[in-house]
Amino acid sequence: MDSPTLPPMEEAAAVDREQWVHMYQQMAKIRAFEEQANQLYLSAKMPGLTHMYSGQEGVAVGVCEALTREDYITSTHRGHGHCLAKGAEFRPMFAELLGKAEGYCRGKGGSMHIADQASGNLGANAIVGGSAGIATGAAMSAKMRGSGQVAVCFFGEGALGQGLFYEVMNMAQLWKLPVIYVCENNMYNEYTHFSETTAGQLSARAQAFDIHSVEVDGQDVRAVYLAMQGLVERARNGEGPSFLLADTYRFYGHHVGDINRTYYRSKEEEAEWKTERDPLKNFGRWLIEQNIADQGLLDIITEEVETDVEDAVEYALDAEYPPQEEVTLHVYAD
Repeated sequence: MDSPTLPPMEEAAAVDREQWVHMYQQMAKIRAFEEQANQLYLSAKMPGLTHMYSGQEGVAVGVCEALTREDYITSTHRGHGHCLAKGAEFRPMFAELLGKAEGYCRGKGGSMHIADQASGNLGANAIVGGSAGIATGAAMSAKMRGSGQVAVCFFGEGALGQGLFYEVMNMAQLWKLPVIYVCENNMYNEYTHFSETTAGQLSARAQAFDIHSVEVDGQDVRAVYLAMQGLVERARNGEGPSFLLADTYRFYGHHVGDINRTYYRSKEEEAEWKTERDPLKNFGRWLIEQNIADQGLLDIITEEVETDVEDAVEYALDAEYPPQEEVTLHVYAD
């Protein structure tokens, strides 16, 4: 497997040093959150399943770092990383996972339906490809209002089998909507390699609509961020939609209960990605090599993030469940 392709240093050098460090912090937050979410499942404290984002942190952070708080995102069943990268906080995130009233959705959304409209997160969706229409509609709204906002739709490569995507991409291109479709190709549609389910080239689907397409190494947050900057600029300038294909990898199973994965991928493959293609470790190494940070600073970030996560878990465990009379609140329109 080839090593990650590094972006040109003159481009990387143009980014503020503090922003690079902030990206590392955001990635560390996602990694720590997911590890704790897994422990909550293993200890039978969390109802239902969760789909871990570990290994894909470079995509969520690289994309969201190029957006403003007012810009929109829509997320997926594997959406914790997107939520956190867009500005969600630990306490209401964990409270939502545990079905508590202080969660972002009053405990009714759970892991796969978290929304935080205050930070532009229009919501995760458990239906594969289910948020494509929402993101495209948000982009249409932004264009009609002249707000200058951009909408980003996260989805996995498996969602390219959904007809909805082709309908909305067609509309977006015809109407030059400010929407960016971010395909996270983590190689597996649940338990099947994407090559067995998806014919042709992934990016060719967007190109069929003459939508501007870019492929990037999703394990390199720098490459994702630099590519995304250009796509956001295009969208704000009225040049229409774009398609970002980010090649990435989920370190763990399809969900937390998917423990024995040897029947569809090898332990050697997993080990290679975790050791050679870990986006967090590789980015930290680069920060040190470029004298942007030292190991001491990275250690402090890790310690602070882990402390914050542990505090949030305890807070969520102690939080109250919503009262029974709220059973129809935010479910039916008045």
